[in-house]
Amino acid sequence: MSPRPSRVTPHELCVDWPGTRSNDPVAEIARQFVLNLRGAMGSRSIREVARETGVDRASIGALLNGLSWPDIATLAKLELGLKASLWPGVVD
Repeated sequence: MSPRPSRVTPHELCVDWPGTRSNDPVAEIARQFVLNLRGAMGSRSIREVARETGVDRASIGALLNGLSWPDIATLAKLELGLKASLWPGVVD
């Protein structure tokens, strides 16, 4: 089995992650997800959110910094644990 090909990270597709809109539509959805996640976190630390959601704190940090793409299991755990809808859906 060959290794999974590497792909560009979300922050590499955005001039100023996550402050500036991305021209890449997939990266833009990831950016909106991160903005929603930050809002749902409020003043809680990454460590607190990790405890509440069951998502590893390194994974949360990588998402917030645009170093990884969110997967469906992580999305579900974050939404359930934070009791918030984080996925932005289709972005124009």
